[in-house]
Parts: sequence; C-alpha cells; structure tokens
Amino acid sequence: MSFAAANDAIDRWVSSAELPPLLHESSVEVRARDGELLRAFAVEDGRWRLETHPSDVDPDYLKALLAYEDKRFFHHAGVDPYALLRATWQAAWNGRIVSGGSTLTMQVARLLENGRTGSWQGKLRQIQLALVLESKMSKQDILSLYLTHAPFGGNIEGVRAASYAYFGKEPKRLTPAQTALLVVLPQAPETRRPDRFAQAATQARNAALERLAKDGLFSSEAVVAAQRRPVSPTLRSFPTLAFHSTSRARVENPDRQQIALTLDASLQRRLEALSAKKLDTLEPKATMAVLVADHSTGEVLASVGSAAPMNDLNRKSYIDMTRAIRSPGSALKPLVYAMAFDLGLAHPETLINDAPVRFGNYSPSNFDGQFRGVLKVREALQMSLNIPVITLLERIGPERFMQRLQQSGVKPQLHGGKAGLAVALGGVGLSLHDLVTLYAGLAQGGKAVELSAFQRAPKPDARFTSRAAAWQIGEILSSTPLGNARLSHGIAFKTGTSYGYRDNWAIGYDGRYVVGVWVGRADGTPMQGAFARDTAAPLLGQIFQYVAPQHSPLSPPPPETLIVSNAELPQPLQRFEARDALKRAAADKPDIVFPPSGARLAASPDMPLILKLRGGTPPYAVFANGEIKKLGLRNSEVSLGPMAQGFFALSVIDSTGRSAHAEIEIR
Repeated sequence: MSFAAANDAIDRWVSSAELPPLLHESSVEVRARDGELLRAFAVEDGRWRLETHPSDVDPDYLKALLAYEDKRFFHHAGVDPYALLRATWQAAWNGRIVSGGSTLTMQVARLLENGRTGSWQGKLRQIQLALVLESKMSKQDILSLYLTHAPFGGNIEGVRAASYAYFGKEPKRLTPAQTALLVVLPQAPETRRPDRFAQAATQARNAALERLAKDGLFSSEAVVAAQRRPVSPTLRSFPTLAFHSTSRARVENPDRQQIALTLDASLQRRLEALSAKKLDTLEPKATMAVLVADHSTGEVLASVGSAAPMNDLNRKSYIDMTRAIRSPGSALKPLVYAMAFDLGLAHPETLINDAPVRFGNYSPSNFDGQFRGVLKVREALQMSLNIPVITLLERIGPERFMQRLQQSGVKPQLHGGKAGLAVALGGVGLSLHDLVTLYAGLAQGGKAVELSAFQRAPKPDARFTSRAAAWQIGEILSSTPLGNARLSHGIAFKTGTSYGYRDNWAIGYDGRYVVGVWVGRADGTPMQGAFARDTAAPLLGQIFQYVAPQHSPLSPPPPETLIVSNAELPQPLQRFEARDALKRAAADKPDIVFPPSGARLAASPDMPLILKLRGGTPPYAVFANGEIKKLGLRNSEVSLGPMAQGFFALSVIDSTGRSAHAEIEIR
C-alpha cells in the first residue's frame, strides 16, 4: 500500500468515528462578588466535577502536568509517535504493557467515553478519538476537558475539585508538594487516594518531585523540602458559605451552572463564625439570623439564615430565618412616626401624653406597665413607648399605614384580613428581609429599596415617606447608644421584642450599610425573659464593627426640614391631641390592662400568663373562673402561671370592693 493510500485509509478511519458527548454535567457553582466559590453542588451521581480551564490553575502545575504526562502536547496531532514506540518497545521487552504512551488528548478520549485501558483495542479507540478531537477542538479546549474530567479518587473529578478536597483551596497557587500530588493522582486514583492510602500517595508524589526536578521545574532544595511535607489523610469539605442563599439561588436559576451573587465572601465567613459563637449565649433551641446590605445599591452583602450548623435539628437550622414570617414587635414604630411627621400630626419636638387610653375594647399599655405623662415625641420613640405610637396610629389609620408599608417594598401578612391598631406593636407578619428593606428605604431618604443578592438594574425611585421625615427618624434613632458598640454614634437603630419574647429584633443603618438581626426560636415558641436589647442589639453593634470599622455618616438634613424647639413650632404642632372619641380609663377603679377582654392567647407550658392592672386601691384579689389565684396583691403586674386551654373569666377586686373583669380564650 502506498503512503497516500495509507493516509487516505487513516483519514477514513478517523472520520468514521463519532465523538461521545463533550459536555458532561458539571457541578453548579455559586460565587461571591469577587469570584470566590461560596458553594458547589455535586452532580446527580454524587460526583464533584468543577468546570476547569487552564487559567483557573497554577501555571507551574500546567508545566508539571505536561512535563510528566505529555511533553509534546502542543506539537502533536493527538498521538505522539515517540511515546507509542517507547510503549511498544517496553511491552515487547517485558511481555506486558508497562506504559501506555497515551497523550493527554488520548486520556481525554478515554475519560469522555469511560473506555478501557491496558488493551490494544482500547488503545486504538483512544487514538481514533484523539485524532478526531484534535481536528475539531483547540489545544486549550482539550486541556480544559482533561482538567475538568481527570479522576482523583472516589467521587472527585477534575483538578479544581481535587484541590478543594485535598487542600481546601482553589488550585491558583500550589506548592511543589501539592503540584506533584495532583500530577500523579490520575494515574492510579483509587490506590493513591491520600484519604485512604497516604503512604502510597506520598511515595508517588516524591517520585514525581524527583522526576520534575530532573526536568528543571523545581530546584533540588525545593524538592527536598516538599518531600518532607506529609500528605494529609483528611478529606476536606467543599465550601458551604451562605447555605440558605446559595440553595435559593440554585432553585431560582435551574438552568445556570455558574451563579454570581453580590455576597462578600470574607464578610459572610466572619459573620457566620460570629453568629455560631453567639449561640453559646442563647438557650438550647434558640438561633439567630443576620442580613447585611448596601442600601445605596440594594446589594445584599451577607446573609446568615441560621447561626446553627445545618444538622442541628433542635434549632431547626434548615429554615432560612431571614425569610421566615414573624411578628416585628416594636420595629415598625419608626414608620408610624414618619407618617405622623409627613401628615403634619407631629414633629420630633411635639409634646405627647403617655397616659391610659382605651379604643373600644382595646386598651394598650407600655411594656413595663408604667406611664410617663407628657413627653416629647422623640423621647417616646427612643423609649419605644406603646401608648404614644398607638394614639398616633389611631389618627393616621391602620389601613393607610399598611398601604405605606407596602409602598416601602415589603410584603406584610395579616391574619384576619383587616389591620387594627395593634399592627404598630407587631400585629402583622414580616420577615427579617422585609424589615431590612424598610430601614434601607429610611436610610435612603424615604425611597423604596429593592434588596437582592443578584446584580440588577436599579428601579425608578418609589417614595414612601418624605426626605425630611426619613431624616428626622434617623436623627432620633441615632441618638440612642447602641449597647456595647464602640461606634454606636451615628448608627440609627431600633429594637423590637414580640409578644411572649418570641422574636428579638435589632435593625440599624449608617450612611451606607443597613444591618438586621433576629434572635429567637425557629419553631415560634417563646424565649423566656429574652429582650432584644440584651440579645439582638449587642450583636448588631458587633456586626457594624465588622462591616464598617469606619462608619459612613448619615445624610445631612434636607433643606425643607424644620429644625426648631417646641416653643418655636406652629401652635398645632406643639402638642398632639388625641381624637375626642378617645376614652381615658377611669383612675378611681381597678382596670385589667392586659389581657383585654376578648383576647385570644396561645397556650404555652413555658410561658406564664401575665396580668397587668391599673387603678384601684391595693391590695387586690385575683380570680379565674371563680378560683382564687392571688390574694393580698399590691403590684400592678402579676404572673398567673401557665394556663390550660379554654375560656377564662378573670376578675380583680380591690380593697374597696370595686372590680374589673375580662373574658379571654387560651388556645
């Protein structure tokens, strides 16, 4: 057969081959804003296979790989005649196949087809596919296929996955010892696995180091130092930063292999560590969640859905508590005040009366059961008093408040359909994401901000309160010291504790960042005696020190802001007056402030029923369904202990015989 005829026959043989699929499923990767891997997901068969290109690895590793496996990779057409002749001579001399003479392209052909090794039939098939690959792909693409698919033991494929599994890092910068180990593992991945056969892996690595030194890649000193380093038998875990955010990102982007988030990997790592450390200060079932965003862009920078490890079923760590709907407690009060400022009902210097009031059957009280009398609106907000904010909301209207709340970009949930005055005290369902969204809008001068972990084009401004009102709220909230935070000055923040100590909140912002913290039980049960100022607020201060050691100042007041004393205010703004329909409770007879008649309360073996009284002449006698609960009571607040489910008629009789009654249901 002539040379031309032989060449034609080879061409026909090559062209007759059908390539196997080149794009095997690779792991979905979710990356941070700087490209760092937050989390990877194994492919369906449980393998870790991270897509890898030559630019993803250390250049010295590529040099070592080619020197060890295929020195003429960039010069042959898929098959190296010299290597094949060497392999043939060795096989003839030893009576068996000693070295395969495979090029990297031939190895890629075998990996794509999961072909046989150690037989001439398998070798011919690899040669055929290698020639086809070289005719259809660039050298860089072929090298990428090898870097992605090379076996490294167990369910580890590709050099990036191997680097994470054995070294806990990307292969961008490798030591000589790490480079040599990654070069030799694919030759015998199951018998050289460092996690199972550390000694065999060490011997193969050391032999490769000596060979690479002869090729001039490493100095003799570097080789000696590398050979002294032990091979770690520990298999590292793949990154799992931002567990809940990355899970949601994958679900929302089912067709994407590479997903980029706005999260800051370094900040996320530090806040996860901080949150986990703080678990030791909480009761066994309690956990916490944290959300940090840049309110100027709406980009979420860190999101901790649960501080507990993902296998902690006691704390229900699998629930993303940044998205869970809870009662916000007092965290919504700033919006009520902002609306009052906008509507001309009040000003930060306006005087308001903190005194007993009643709206039909609803008689709100302050958390401590005390009344401060006349004080400034700013003081009422700083002290988070309930009665002043309720009297303001009664003038504003709960429905109007709910509309404004929705305009801020949040999605409140109401049970029962119609909003009542209690929405200002937490009688509405919101998530941590919602609250951080609201406060981000306040930080932006009353403009709604869309928070997202994905880079998105900004939306047109949608205002939910005026610039002046937003600034006034920030000025009031920033005047309160933030617990143990060194940099509390200039941080506008508000805490909130929901009914029954079920939720502790702390939300704050400076000139650039907004931070939200939630502490509680994921199952919704109470945390006995836990207050936001003791749990969430200190953590908020620490987080701000992590986020912005040099905090950004709040915006200056807009020109239209009225900054005057009470005496300089227009007459209608000097003192807030409630509606005429507001009925003040009589002070000469006892009154049950809490629970009000008609209340429906959740039963809990861990949560006693607290009875709050007002007026009358002590001592008091307290009855429940005719049964004596307390005698000789002189305090205005008393614990009746845990109550069973059912209907109860509560009665209080003072020393003069005057009485008060309330009918409630515990369910």
